[in-house]
Amino acid sequence: MKAVSRIYMVLIFIFLYAPLLTMVLFSFNEANSLSVFTGFSLQWYRDLFQNEEVLEVLSNTLILAALSSVIATVIGTAAAVGIEKMRSRWLKSAVTTISNMPMMNPDIVTGISMALLFVFAMKLFGMDSIFGFPTVLIAHVTFNLPYVILSVTPKIRQMDRYLPEAALDLGCTPLQSFFKVELPAIMPGVLSGLLMAFTLSLDDFVISYFTTEGDFQTLPIYIFGMTKRTVTPDIYSLSTLLFVAVLLLLILSNVMQGHAERKEQRKIAAQAGARRKKKGVR
Repeated sequence: MKAVSRIYMVLIFIFLYAPLLTMVLFSFNEANSLSVFTGFSLQWYRDLFQNEEVLEVLSNTLILAALSSVIATVIGTAAAVGIEKMRSRWLKSAVTTISNMPMMNPDIVTGISMALLFVFAMKLFGMDSIFGFPTVLIAHVTFNLPYVILSVTPKIRQMDRYLPEAALDLGCTPLQSFFKVELPAIMPGVLSGLLMAFTLSLDDFVISYFTTEGDFQTLPIYIFGMTKRTVTPDIYSLSTLLFVAVLLLLILSNVMQGHAERKEQRKIAAQAGARRKKKGVR
């Protein structure tokens, strides 16, 4: 049984990572080929950093991902806190279901609905076109929100609900209580939501395709346009760099989350030790 489990695990890793490793390998290929590796070369990385069009598209994508993830994290964190403070169980369940709908919808449904909304707004205000960076930004914030709420909500439920009350009793205003007590307690969830929103925005194609036009392009849309002709090897280099960057972000996120969990465990252990010591004194 153990041998079967190991074989199954190996097959899973092969299917998951073999395509990525192949891409990384051929990004260093001397020849313009995906079938024959002729030798090690950094030629395609040099070509990448000399390709102004690709660098401009990459800049658009990174700015969009960073801005949309920050906005979605701020709004999503506030929404998660507000939802958890609702007293009506029915209302809380209804609002949670509604907030999760963009996450459950197929991307093409979200993309088409956002496109129709922007066309309606364009006609309503008599504008020639509003499609571009603002419309893509709004669309990305919209589909990122549920993931942020989903990441922050468990941390709010794990937090000691008496901490904000204690802060208020000690003289904090509600706003000070949130930033000094609640936010540090739920910060691991906030960072996880931020990272998830950033990665989702980085590789989105369908929704971006329906909500932009003109000169503004994201990297997935640009690569899709290249598939009609030929994908040049410098795109393999760019994909490799993005893969490594996301991998490092995930490792950093896991390290920070593990550190926060160990800190919380030490705090709980210290509190338990103090209680036992207090009982022993009595």
